Amino acid sequence: MGSVLVAYSGGVDSTFLLKVASSVLPKDKILAVTANSPTYPNEELVFAKSMAKSLGVRHRVINTGELRNKEFSANPLKRCYFCKKELFSKLKDIASKSKLNFVLDASNVTDKTDFRPGSIAKKEFAVRSPLAEAGFTKDDIRFFSRKMGLVIWDKPSLACLASRIPYGTKITAGLLERINKAEVYLRQIGFKQVRLRHYDYLCRIEVLNNDLPRLLRKRNQVVDKLKRLGYNYITLDLEGYRTGSMNEVKK
Repeated sequence: MGSVLVAYSGGVDSTFLLKVASSVLPKDKILAVTANSPTYPNEELVFAKSMAKSLGVRHRVINTGELRNKEFSANPLKRCYFCKKELFSKLKDIASKSKLNFVLDASNVTDKTDFRPGSIAKKEFAVRSPLAEAGFTKDDIRFFSRKMGLVIWDKPSLACLASRIPYGTKITAGLLERINKAEVYLRQIGFKQVRLRHYDYLCRIEVLNNDLPRLLRKRNQVVDKLKRLGYNYITLDLEGYRTGSMNEVKK
């Protein structure tokens, strides 16, 4: 490819992609760009900055304003498309001005099993996905990340906070902050992989199956905290954590 701009979230996939890029390309031919937005936790931005620095890669943070886009904030089925359209348009412009040949994202083969309208925007802006092109699954990425000594090899999967909200429910900065506070709390009390799905005054908590008994033992303190955040009903999903569970209503 010669030179690349990597859409860098600080997650397992994009960190692995950035590490490989930095291994095969000169450092001045790589630029990692992270989007700062209310749809992602601030702690992830801090981590991305630290990780890019440790890899010795040029790193830039940009602000995205998808919440100002009524087509996004209305939360339709194509929500992800409008978010990615803004992001990729900005990345394409930066790559052009920086004279970088390609914009890359870290999509992999496993991502194709879920509903991903953002992939339409990826095609529109000719964004390349080297991990998917090479046939890498999520498990492959974690396996090789561990072999390469990357500290993120077992980092929990992260998704946009808007994915916690049912389609058709308006997305606001306040609502995203409320969901983030709840998830931060659940991680602080020991649940590494967690999702809090929002339904007005009710929330549905997803944790790993082997964490279900432990969460029940902590139910009093969890209920107390989440009620103070505005939820009247706190429920536990007996199926446990799984990606894209909000998309199950489409089936």
